[in-house]
Amino acid sequence: MTVQVDVQTFYHFINGKWEPASSNETFDVYNPANGQVVAKVAKGTAADVDRAVKAAREAFDQRDWKNMKPKDRANVLYAISYKIAEHAEELVYLEAISSGGTLRRISSIDVLQMVDLFQTLAKFTLEYPFSETLPVPPFPGPAHNFVWREPIGVCAAVTPWNLPMWIATWKIAPALAMGNTVVVKPASYTPLATLKLAEIISSVVPPGVINVVAGPGAEVGEALVSHPQVDKVAFTGSTEVGRRIMELASKTIKNTTLELGGKSPNIILEDADLSIALPGSLFGVFLHSGQLCESGTRLFVPDKLYDEVIQGLVGLASKLKVGNPLDPTTDIGPVISKKQKETILSYIEAGKKEGAELVCGGKEVKVMGCEEGHYIEPTIFANVTNDMKIAQEEIFGPVLSVIRYSDLEDAIKMANDSIYGLAAGVWTKDVNKAYDVARRLQAGTVWINDWHMLRNDAPFGGYKQSGIGREMGKHSLDAYTQVKHVHTSMVPELDRRNWYGILFGQN
Repeated sequence: MTVQVDVQTFYHFINGKWEPASSNETFDVYNPANGQVVAKVAKGTAADVDRAVKAAREAFDQRDWKNMKPKDRANVLYAISYKIAEHAEELVYLEAISSGGTLRRISSIDVLQMVDLFQTLAKFTLEYPFSETLPVPPFPGPAHNFVWREPIGVCAAVTPWNLPMWIATWKIAPALAMGNTVVVKPASYTPLATLKLAEIISSVVPPGVINVVAGPGAEVGEALVSHPQVDKVAFTGSTEVGRRIMELASKTIKNTTLELGGKSPNIILEDADLSIALPGSLFGVFLHSGQLCESGTRLFVPDKLYDEVIQGLVGLASKLKVGNPLDPTTDIGPVISKKQKETILSYIEAGKKEGAELVCGGKEVKVMGCEEGHYIEPTIFANVTNDMKIAQEEIFGPVLSVIRYSDLEDAIKMANDSIYGLAAGVWTKDVNKAYDVARRLQAGTVWINDWHMLRNDAPFGGYKQSGIGREMGKHSLDAYTQVKHVHTSMVPELDRRNWYGILFGQN
């Protein structure tokens, strides 16, 4: 028996207050675990976006916020981290019932990472070179020269449905650290925790510094990224949508950070410890039902180990429990929607038609008490070739393609044969060999004997069509600043000025 939960209404969060949509319309948010409506959310319009951007612009123009001293700004970031920790239980619940993420993962990874991100960037803010003095030049004369880094302005953050509140902080935290203001457009499937997060942050920062407008991407998202008063756009999502955002942002030459799709290669070398490499590879692809852009969806295995690896993977995958994400014993929860489920199942059919061997899973799952949920078995294909559709296109589901290789050169060549370059991995006991392989892989992150290990002090982003720029780490702060050079001449006499003789030398 399925129990119906109370349906709460969420409004936009603009200028420190909850605001209904200008149209007074709402849309439903569904729990992918059971298909029930769990919330109604204000359906945004271009007019709502304009209100939010203007609130953010007004807040940015207040000198007290954008000119705050680094020590005071670091204290703001620490205060936000403490507030997130205080409200962790509510955030975890809102995230779970809308995204389908398991309680186990959200409580043990997502929230802790969010808290740590604000604290890590607080430390970086104290060390950040907001002002650098350049050497005094001998030519064309003595001068003081500085390079200043200043906040960029109003930042638009467009976030995905897979890790909505965590990825929102990837954009919010560095923006606030550098003195900017933010308008977030969360995915329509999963706006709940992000809206709550904005309320939490607003208790620490001035009104208008953090704003959230929910609604359809075609209206709200496009209005936001093309708004003339938005100075920067940060987006995480599919490469296809990233192209569209880049096109819209180009009309006013906005600064952009794009973290896009992936088809990450995972290479097992002949000397790998399979007792770690096999469960690690399944963690790399089945975490959050495979709905992570950096998932290791292409597993390259040497001829010598191929049969053993396939047998081991199937044995481990068959033990994974697919179920309600609110059940602490669940290993794999639902995919986000019926549409996504159908897309994944169509890819599985395409794999079979192309000649790949389905050795595990491949079917929809009915979970007791959650019969209307969207569940798919952990799926493994053997005898995949790198040119197959399931090996080249991002499926965004619990589907692993295992590809045979005869020598390492061949494996590296196939690993790089993709339009994507977000992440990659190597499993081996020879760390020096792993470093050599890592240098040759075209990916923004390479894990050795591990996967999904994102660090808040390390950059994350992609090569090729996996994106532009980096999030997290010190590198993320640079993307939220403008660089200004200030020159002051120290030459008092006119006739000693280099430029005077150039222009007026004949007079």
